[in-house]
Amino acid sequence: MRSNGTPSCSTSHNVFTNPSFNTMSLSELRMRLKPWMLPIAMFLGIVLHNYIGYVAFLSKYIIFVMLLITYTRIKISDFHIGGYVWWLLAVQIFGAIGAYLIIKPFNELIAQGVFICIICPTATAAPVITSMLGGSISKVATYSLFSNVAVAFLAPLLLSWLGQEGGTHNTATFAVSLYEISLTVLPMILGPLVVAFMMERYAPKAHKAISTHQGLSFYIWAFALIIVVGNSVSFLLKEPASMIPVIILLAIASMLACIAQFAAGRVIGGRYGDKISGAQSLGQKNTVLAIWLALSYLNPIVSIAPAAYVAWHNTINSWQIYRHEKDRASQHRQ
Repeated sequence: MRSNGTPSCSTSHNVFTNPSFNTMSLSELRMRLKPWMLPIAMFLGIVLHNYIGYVAFLSKYIIFVMLLITYTRIKISDFHIGGYVWWLLAVQIFGAIGAYLIIKPFNELIAQGVFICIICPTATAAPVITSMLGGSISKVATYSLFSNVAVAFLAPLLLSWLGQEGGTHNTATFAVSLYEISLTVLPMILGPLVVAFMMERYAPKAHKAISTHQGLSFYIWAFALIIVVGNSVSFLLKEPASMIPVIILLAIASMLACIAQFAAGRVIGGRYGDKISGAQSLGQKNTVLAIWLALSYLNPIVSIAPAAYVAWHNTINSWQIYRHEKDRASQHRQ
């Protein structure tokens, strides 16, 4: 009787305490949840929008940490400037100006909304999604830097021009605008890079420890997304009912701009052997910066366009991640 009971208890104990069993279960759970993390984050942002204000100040710090984790995988030698960068910059800058001039005769607010969605630089989180989809982090990181620097120098001039064209009086001098935008953008982008490169040189063990935990950046970014979506929803609810038609048109226009930029990025990226990186470089936007630019220098209602862009580019990313994970799972089974 003793011999019959002992194996049973031993087997049960081994199943629930075996490290490989638990690790496999946790890994499988994370694999199943990952494609749904972005829609879950967006949903939580909508539901918890009344409370987001208490943690909104964390956004910059979250982005900094997330980028630091991502950039520990990059070496200075990985940065290459070529046709890939210049073609994407051309679409971002001249595409924004061209779209504004085409739409302006029909509706000034919609024209400004589309302009801000296109001129807006690459999202600081773009390397995170790119790495998950199998694209080149170094390509996206390189373009992200050039994209943000270009906006830092060109946005003051272009936004002042738009403010005069649209009759907006809330404009600033070139020097003041350049200083404010640079103060917001450059430390957020360059800071993590500098820290990552310094760690690689002076603290290689810490650098290696961070670089081997790249998956953390995705979940940190998902938390940042909750904050961004919550802030956007709070802003939308404050608008009067009379602005609903304009809000709808701005949302539709931003959706079309989003789809067009992902498509253009894939075409350009395809010419250089990396459709994923091209699409993420041009399609995934720093909407936090875009909303701030619209509120500061254009008609505040225009900020609806980049606020809606949050949903559009994250919906596309959620679909891409789902397809990527599904393909990986099917290949693993084979």
